[in-house]
Amino acid sequence: MSSVNLSKTVANKLRKNSKKKSSYASNKIEGNPLSEKQVDEVIESDDRKHFLKPEQEVRNYFLALNFLEEKVSRKEAFSKELILDVQKLVEKGASKEKIGFRGPMPSSVLFAVYDSKTGNPDYIPPEYTDIPELIDELVEYVNTTDDHPLLVAAVVHYQLVTIHPFEDGNGRTARLLSGYILDLNGYGFNGIGSLEEYFAYDIDEYYESIQMGLPALHYSGRENPPHPEIWINYFLRMVLLYSNTVCDLQNSSNEADVEGSLSYLKGKEKELLLLLIKKYKREFTPIEVSKELKVTNIINRLAVLSKNGFVVPIIVNQRIRTYELSDFTKEHEKEIV
Repeated sequence: MSSVNLSKTVANKLRKNSKKKSSYASNKIEGNPLSEKQVDEVIESDDRKHFLKPEQEVRNYFLALNFLEEKVSRKEAFSKELILDVQKLVEKGASKEKIGFRGPMPSSVLFAVYDSKTGNPDYIPPEYTDIPELIDELVEYVNTTDDHPLLVAAVVHYQLVTIHPFEDGNGRTARLLSGYILDLNGYGFNGIGSLEEYFAYDIDEYYESIQMGLPALHYSGRENPPHPEIWINYFLRMVLLYSNTVCDLQNSSNEADVEGSLSYLKGKEKELLLLLIKKYKREFTPIEVSKELKVTNIINRLAVLSKNGFVVPIIVNQRIRTYELSDFTKEHEKEIV
């Protein structure tokens, strides 16, 4: 499911747009008022600008997605430290009390998730003293289970929302880390597409699926729901919609992909690419191609072709020894020529 065949340039652009969509959608679920266009503008703004809270929230989510992308590349295991790091990024700029696991509330104050219209508690999470053990159990489950990764991602999402370990940022942290489980196991389409968009399409259905019709108090069934399939089925349905969109995107992008990638090349680089396609079906050295073209140095041209996904450098002992045509070039040879 990670094999989305697009060039580097197009894939990177789609990846960034997907992160923007995720930042918009995940914060929209929490009531963030910014439009998708405003989110795009905020993310592209200068870091030194002063941001209002809604703007900071979407920038924080984008930052957390970049952070997790790096963690995926290192295959970092799911851990308590990772959970805490992600929430810290989500709540960047907030007061110190909002960072990390929540502590005791003042006497006579009930910590709960309240309905914004009625003022009644929608959900009363577990006592703060139970949080470390519940998080440890979740981490152990993720790292030892034989369950399918899609199920594991759904459980991580549900449990982080249900344990509600933080004063704020629980939903966003849950969505980020369930996405991390998908990415880590090859179900994230290399960062292309936004699962959060599907959760945000019908926010009422999203919350109803998580709540499963259970009482508000955590200890009255939320910790071990009798019908977990309500949430599991909803989560899997959203993943299916998300995957179908990415597949459609791939199919419709091929022609535009080639055209877009070639637009980054100048005449001499296109000339070199054409030569490579016609004469070099194997690995080649810059020297032999220089002789063929009767030019002294083609390293810069090869660097541009590599950056745009047309050729791949073969590195030996930290030095580029040879190059070869990329899979993208081989698959789209006729269109390129």
